[in-house]
Amino acid sequence: MIQRQANSTSGRAGPAPTRVRWLMLGLVTLIMVIDSMDRANLGIAGKGIMEEFHLSTQDMGWILSAFTLSYALFQLPWGYAGDKFGPRRILTLAVIWSSIATAATAIAPRLHLPGITVLGSFFFVRFMVGVGVAAAAPNLSKIVARWMSKTERGVGVSFLSIGTGIAGALSPIVIAWLMELWGWRLPFYLGGGIGIAAVIVWIFYSTDTPRTHPKVNSEELALIQKGREHEEAHRPGGHPWRKILSSRSVWVLVLSAACQGYAAYIFYNWFFLYLVRVRGLTVRQGGWWGATPFIATILFSPLGGWISDRAVQRFGTRRGRQLGAWIGMGFSALFIWIGGHSSNTTAAILMLAVGAGFNFFGWASYWAACIDLTPNYSGSLTGLMNSCANFGGWLSPIITARVAVELGWTRAIDVAALVTLIGGFLWIFQDSSERIEVAPTPAAPVPVPALDRG
Repeated sequence: MIQRQANSTSGRAGPAPTRVRWLMLGLVTLIMVIDSMDRANLGIAGKGIMEEFHLSTQDMGWILSAFTLSYALFQLPWGYAGDKFGPRRILTLAVIWSSIATAATAIAPRLHLPGITVLGSFFFVRFMVGVGVAAAAPNLSKIVARWMSKTERGVGVSFLSIGTGIAGALSPIVIAWLMELWGWRLPFYLGGGIGIAAVIVWIFYSTDTPRTHPKVNSEELALIQKGREHEEAHRPGGHPWRKILSSRSVWVLVLSAACQGYAAYIFYNWFFLYLVRVRGLTVRQGGWWGATPFIATILFSPLGGWISDRAVQRFGTRRGRQLGAWIGMGFSALFIWIGGHSSNTTAAILMLAVGAGFNFFGWASYWAACIDLTPNYSGSLTGLMNSCANFGGWLSPIITARVAVELGWTRAIDVAALVTLIGGFLWIFQDSSERIEVAPTPAAPVPVPALDRG
């Protein structure tokens, strides 16, 4: 009280809100950088692996799909675990797991398990990497749901894509350089070591909620909680699986996410090889140019999140999220199609990169919609959504390789553009304003009869 009176008397405002939530988003970005490098490394090192072990394009397609298969299968279990036990401890366990498995990729050909070929060994190890990395997206989105205010959700979830973009931009350059100097194995050892270092930082600084963080002051806590009182009050007694699985908006969201994931994984898995083997670039050129889709992601993703948040404030939750998704998916499909048909290599790369950027421009609305629909159980819903996105991503390297071999790479890219367009169209039926978490209706008071006093 004395301090408040002193502030009032001197004309000075109270203490400014701390900015710990933005430092937490920095950690969100760091974890996504580590996990996305674990995802991207094989798509770049794949050239050396294919040459050393005489693997075909179809063989590499299956190896690349191993990660995506486990990544899709384990999204929902990890997301549910984050809702139940808290995202901090789940992410600690998962990053350690994925780091060890990433380092093990370098020795996969020497596993010599009975009856398992080199192809099978790579498939198994990459499957294990995907199991660990699967925890990142749903649990980091849970961190965003708890740490960001209602009007900052779109921007907050865009930091997941920023991390993906940073990793995607650095991976082709750094890994291609390391491959030229020391071979394809070193990037996997380094990736595992960096992951262990990152998890140490995570353990010492992060908390599950802003209330439990020692550096968050009351002003920042009030800012985070503003407008979210009804969400806290509407938390159901048990996990609302039935409501989640019976929601049309949820099913539209996850089907559209599968379309988004199909196109996104072409850039993760095939883009570097496409540049080197189809467009004729050298390994070093492929490393530099292969970063362009992810540079676009870094630029477009926060813009998409910001526009989605502003559109929600102006047009309401349903139309605002729809607008963000339509802009992203529509322009992504257009630029992917243009890039695939361009005969000029530089123009093709730039158009495809812009297509990737718009893909993640729209992706911010997907993540924010999960938090809108069920803020208290966003880990489970984002896990379900990202599972479907990665089932689309699992099919992507297999189908892309098949179409490319039989019909050519232009047709393979056309398929990606068409699937992206379908994903955007599905948002016509999506309503992010739907309330999956609904407070129980209070029982009506029983009228008390007046006493007859005679």
